[in-house]
Amino acid sequence: MSQEQRQTPSGIPVAPVYRPADWPGDYDQALGDPGFFPFTRGVQASMYRGRLWTMRQYAGFGTAAETNTRFRQLLEAGQTGLSVAFDLPTQMGIDSDSPRAVGEVGRVGVAIDTVDDLHTLLDGIPLDAVSTSMTINATAATLLAMYIVVAEERGIPRAKLSGTIQNDILKEYVARGTYIYPPAPSLRLITDTFRFCAAEVPAWNPISISGYHIREAGATAVQELAFTLANTIEYVRGAIEAGLRIDDFAPRLSFFFAAHTDLFEETAKFRAARRLYARLMRERFGASEASSRLRFHTQTGGVTLTAQSPLNNVVRVTIQALAATLGGTQSLHTNGYDEALSLPTREAATLALRTQQVVAYESGIANTVDPLAGSYFVEHLTDELEREALALMTRIEEMGGATRAIESGFLHQEIGRSAYAHQLRVESGETVIVGVNRFPDGDATVEPPRPDYRRLEADQVARLTERKSGRDPVAHREALSAVQARARGYRDDAPTGQARPLLMPAIIDAVRARASVGEIADVLRQEWGAFVPA
Repeated sequence: MSQEQRQTPSGIPVAPVYRPADWPGDYDQALGDPGFFPFTRGVQASMYRGRLWTMRQYAGFGTAAETNTRFRQLLEAGQTGLSVAFDLPTQMGIDSDSPRAVGEVGRVGVAIDTVDDLHTLLDGIPLDAVSTSMTINATAATLLAMYIVVAEERGIPRAKLSGTIQNDILKEYVARGTYIYPPAPSLRLITDTFRFCAAEVPAWNPISISGYHIREAGATAVQELAFTLANTIEYVRGAIEAGLRIDDFAPRLSFFFAAHTDLFEETAKFRAARRLYARLMRERFGASEASSRLRFHTQTGGVTLTAQSPLNNVVRVTIQALAATLGGTQSLHTNGYDEALSLPTREAATLALRTQQVVAYESGIANTVDPLAGSYFVEHLTDELEREALALMTRIEEMGGATRAIESGFLHQEIGRSAYAHQLRVESGETVIVGVNRFPDGDATVEPPRPDYRRLEADQVARLTERKSGRDPVAHREALSAVQARARGYRDDAPTGQARPLLMPAIIDAVRARASVGEIADVLRQEWGAFVPA
């Protein structure tokens, strides 16, 4: 490829050299000091000089007991926050003893059926000192309720809990697929968690608006930015329509982005995201400065990992970790080198954490804030990413917003086109993947472990059967009836003109009565129906 033809993975042209004329921007308007609007240089004045990012490794293994062991190992190795991966039945509101769960229990994360499973998962972990992120969406309200009940039964008040539920259902319809209910009641339930957390769990982030899964589905960096912020507009509008003031909930909004391997585009993407969000919140919603800070978690790119020559992934993950931290992330998960083959081994997970620690303590990255600021190339890229993302957001707004764009298939089509174009570039060799389409290493492979999933599933079903037989049937039935009665107010045909009573307290009561994830989801399905794509 000649110099004249080079471009970023998003298709932004890259010149052979950059000079002052390539970024004639105004410092105060475009950058500003770290910790001040428009937050291009970071959301805190001191950034990593004051406090390092949270090293939050994502983990979930079959059973709660196995996952607890991994959490303890990671905390002992220096991890500073928990991140929970759930299996598909838990994400889809299906109990482990359901015929629909056969073959999926514990396979891509931990199986959580009742609050007793969560007790086991978090055994020995100080919930008032360690923050927990839970990658859960359609059943997010139930898992948050379980976390609250676990803390309650340990004598820990809600006000001392900190963490995040992903709770971002719009991107599920676009990129990931773990939705249950139609969009309208799903969005109302999300708004409900906003209201509940603002009043009861003030240090909890009730949503992590996710560009990560959009990127994993094949989107470019520009599309990741645009689609994530278009979804944000939808959530903010919904909360305001439900009666919340912008500054009551916006300071607890959080975000989740991917970090891929093009170091400069990815670093510029994070800087552009903060500036876009700050301007959006101030200019469109009249938010305060505190409500205009984009705080985000980053995960290195799962889709960039290769099963061929998997040790090369160590290098990819290191570059991606540098992009995230140069871009000013607040927390970070680094992938294990073997994740293209299986759930990560203990060795791979520990090395992934060590990667973050080497970057933090040996690279010098924490010595100064936003060290790439003023680079003509990086500032030019930041501007271009912001410009292109804003143009795409405007197009979505003209369609009627993110929900309408999702229903029309626009977002799916755009992501599909980008994914196809990328694959064509890989197959032609224009995009180089070391060890795959150039410099292959022959039989350089890693043999993944092979858990006995049949035994794991049988054991989980046996535990669930025992727990269901041991609960108070009257309290259980009454608690589920209360959830169903309150859920009626969230249907499209429910009377309007008055605030809906919060659903979260009823879900907490059901969890306390040992109702399962699947039972609560079934009650909501009865009231709201299930979403079926057109």
